[in-house]
Amino acid sequence: MTESYQPETLALRAGGVQSQFHEHSEALFLTSSFTFDSAEQAAKRFIGEEPGNIYSRFTNPTVTMFEERLAALEGAEQCVATSSGMSAILSACMGLLKAGDHVVASQSIFGSTVNLFNNVLKKFGVETTFVSATDVAQWQAAVRPSTKLFFLETPSNPLTEISDIAAISAVAKGCGALLAVDNCFCTPILQRPFEFGADIVIHSATKYIDGQGRVLGGAVLGSKKLMEPVYGFLRTTGPTMSAFNAWIFLKGIETLKLRMEAHSANALQLAHWLESQANVARVFYPGLPSHPQHALAMKQQKTGGGIVAFEVKGGKAAAWRVIDNTKLLSITANLGDTKTTITHPATTTHARISPEARAAAGIGDGLIRIAVGLEAVVDIQNDLARGL
Repeated sequence: MTESYQPETLALRAGGVQSQFHEHSEALFLTSSFTFDSAEQAAKRFIGEEPGNIYSRFTNPTVTMFEERLAALEGAEQCVATSSGMSAILSACMGLLKAGDHVVASQSIFGSTVNLFNNVLKKFGVETTFVSATDVAQWQAAVRPSTKLFFLETPSNPLTEISDIAAISAVAKGCGALLAVDNCFCTPILQRPFEFGADIVIHSATKYIDGQGRVLGGAVLGSKKLMEPVYGFLRTTGPTMSAFNAWIFLKGIETLKLRMEAHSANALQLAHWLESQANVARVFYPGLPSHPQHALAMKQQKTGGGIVAFEVKGGKAAAWRVIDNTKLLSITANLGDTKTTITHPATTTHARISPEARAAAGIGDGLIRIAVGLEAVVDIQNDLARGL
């Protein structure tokens, strides 16, 4: 789509390709391989002299439609779809880093991402330094001659800390490093990191892009030059998005703008209510004026998003009591669903990182994370009120 369309239009129309049957909904190509007209054509496709589908580990029309649609929404030249959000991060790192390289990462990132840097990439000779998500000076101080990648989530999981993408991008460019931003919480509807200087954008499509908790998937986006080695890693090793999952994501993207606006409106209303509760010590939500980076959030994002975290008085026992007294909310670590979910990060999403790392990231025993769904807010409030 060469014209300048609005996001809600791109979400419906970008990347669509019709087959000879002229279907209106995107086709689902459930095939592992593709045939060729001749041996010569097969040879040309395998070495890249002729475009076309070869094998669904790395080329599938339904997956390509998803990649092109998400790339259009993010404003990226190319998207590489993967089997999950974590495989997207792994593919980006394995495609762009080598032994001896150094990564600077926010200490306020998803627990599995911390483990990926600390336990997996370290075995291959890639070192990581963790710094504050909000203190740009720490990013500058952590730079080494071998620094090749900056990695952050904004808003962070679960405290919704907001990183200054433009300021951190300037530091990265000053030392010749790439900046990767996990845009899972906002999606391109609420935030477009490339506009603030990011080189790479990463998604767990499992979350808001699907939007109904059905399937797993991820994506890495950037320039064609940067995505070439990422695609090469996927082609060889196969952390591939299935055609069926890509089709589900295409359907999810169609309602992404409507859902993100509704999630955000509900989350803001719930956050205000939580601030008024006697047993709540603190609420973390970028849309609240009380949030430390509220002004920055409103500059980078269109709304505060759908994630609300809050700390209850009384530590783990009190937090578990709130969670266990819910009857409507789903006790699960997933997020981005139409159904509201509730979890205790210290014992679930961040349980496998050290207590010291949790403390440094500000994840206390009294912290609860809610991914606000599309139910009536008053019903969510009443469900929480029992435990509070």
